[in-house]
Amino acid sequence: MKVTRTSAFTGIIHTLDLPITDSDLRAWHEGMLIQDACPDLSEDQREFIMTGVTPEEWDVAFGEEE
Repeated sequence: MKVTRTSAFTGIIHTLDLPITDSDLRAWHEGMLIQDACPDLSEDQREFIMTGVTPEEWDVAFGEEE
């Protein structure tokens, strides 16, 4: 499913095609922890859903992970 979010860092709108369903997103919106609602997503993908921040934006802001 395509998920569109506005980056909390840059204000840029990004869209990613993620392997989730409407019911996964609904569960998260209703209070389930994101890692429980969307267990098949990577940490980066879950962060994108929550904040709209892409891995590239994290790298620019904080440097690449060592």
